[in-house]
Amino acid sequence: MTQEHPSCDRRTGLRKGVYILPNLFTTGSLFAGFYGIVSAMNGNYHVAAWFILISSVFDALDGKVARMTGTTSRFGVEYDSLADLVAFGVAPGILMYSWALKPFGKLGWMAAFLFVVCGALRLARFNVQVNTVESKRFVGLPIPAAASMVASCVLLFHHLGGPGTIKQVSVLVLIYLLAFLMVSNFRYYSFKDPELLKRQPFGFLVLAIVLVWVIVAQPEIMFFSIFLCYILSGPVGYLVRLMRRTRREKSDSA
Repeated sequence: MTQEHPSCDRRTGLRKGVYILPNLFTTGSLFAGFYGIVSAMNGNYHVAAWFILISSVFDALDGKVARMTGTTSRFGVEYDSLADLVAFGVAPGILMYSWALKPFGKLGWMAAFLFVVCGALRLARFNVQVNTVESKRFVGLPIPAAASMVASCVLLFHHLGGPGTIKQVSVLVLIYLLAFLMVSNFRYYSFKDPELLKRQPFGFLVLAIVLVWVIVAQPEIMFFSIFLCYILSGPVGYLVRLMRRTRREKSDSA
């Protein structure tokens, strides 16, 4: 019996057609990321940062639209990963290098490249593990969250007008930290819990409205604070689980 080559299955799937709606959102994410690169090259760093954040919104919508409409496909998964590498890997890397890392010379562009390659590794690992890990948790920092942290950092410094030296050093440390977290085994909440779409207490609606109001009032500060808390949630959650495990082992031995 002969075995059909995997490429034949892919060609057959493409002949059947692709789903338009979720792939349009993915294309919107790719366009926003590409325009972020163009803006960074032209020196419009805060514009580039905003377009990276816009790209993350499109990226979140394409997956939700595909799941809600039952239009998930292998083509969409591959296209989404390629778009993510451009929008959340290359775009933030170029933005960080042009905005703050260029004075470091070789160390600066190597830091930017490390961010890109760790983002690519993170995407590859996600595609391999997508059917074998818990859907409510990501293994390693998601690359859209890392890119959003980079963008919010640019917006915060643009808003505060911080000193150049502090900006450059802090960004260099941030890039290495984000690169490490993307390839780490820290677990991050995925916000894919179906319970989130069900009825919630009235207080949750009030809290959400207050949060939106605060974000609109001070978007640069609030975006930075929200993404920073999310990034720290992985290491903090690991330490909490480690402390609980240690306490449980001590109680069992006693």
